Amino acid sequence: MDAEKSIKVAALAIDDVDQQQFRDLAQRIAGLRDACGYTPESFAERLGVDVEVYRAYEQTGFDVPASLLLHIANVCHVDMAELLTGTTTKLNTYQVVRAGKGKIVDRFPGYHFRDLAYNYASKIMQPLLVTLDPSEEPAELVTHAGQEFNYVTQGTIVLVFADREVELQAGDSVYFDPSIPHGQRCGSESPATFVTVIAE
Repeated sequence: MDAEKSIKVAALAIDDVDQQQFRDLAQRIAGLRDACGYTPESFAERLGVDVEVYRAYEQTGFDVPASLLLHIANVCHVDMAELLTGTTTKLNTYQVVRAGKGKIVDRFPGYHFRDLAYNYASKIMQPLLVTLDPSEEPAELVTHAGQEFNYVTQGTIVLVFADREVELQAGDSVYFDPSIPHGQRCGSESPATFVTVIAE
C-alpha cells in the first residue's frame, strides 16, 4: 500500500472513531434525559433550546456546545465527564492534570476542548483548555446560564460579545455574563489557546 493510500485509510479510520463518539454521546444525552423523566420537548424547554435543535443533538451528538453539555449534566445531577465519557467520576478531594493531558472533547470544527477536571466528582464549575484554529469564519454565538471566565495562554482570541468584539492577547482575561450571546474565534495566524471556566 502506498503512502497516500495509507494516509487516506488512516483518516477514514479516525473519522469512523469520531462518528462513533458522537453517536455514543447522542445516546447518553437521550438516555439521561429519559432517566430524568423528561420528554424531548420538556427537556429542550428546560434547557432553553429549540426543540428541533435539541432533537438533532439526540440523533447525532454533533456540535453540542460544551456549555449545554454542562447544563444537561447539572439539570440531571451528573458530572459532565460522565456524560462525555460514560464513566463515573471518582475523585472528590483533588485531581492533578499534567501538562498536555486532560480528556479531549471535540465539539465544533475548529474548536478543540481539553477537560481539565474530567475525573473530579460533583464539580460546581467546568474548566476547559480550548485551542482555536485560525479561521476566517465568524464566531458562532451561544448563550448559557451562570458565569464564564476566559484566560488566554497563547496567541490572540477575539471574544465576540453581543455587538462588540474584544481582542485578547496571551495573558489577558475576561469574566462575563454568558446569557448574552457570545463566541470566540482565533485572531492570530497560528492556533490560539485559552482556558475557560464555566460555572452555573
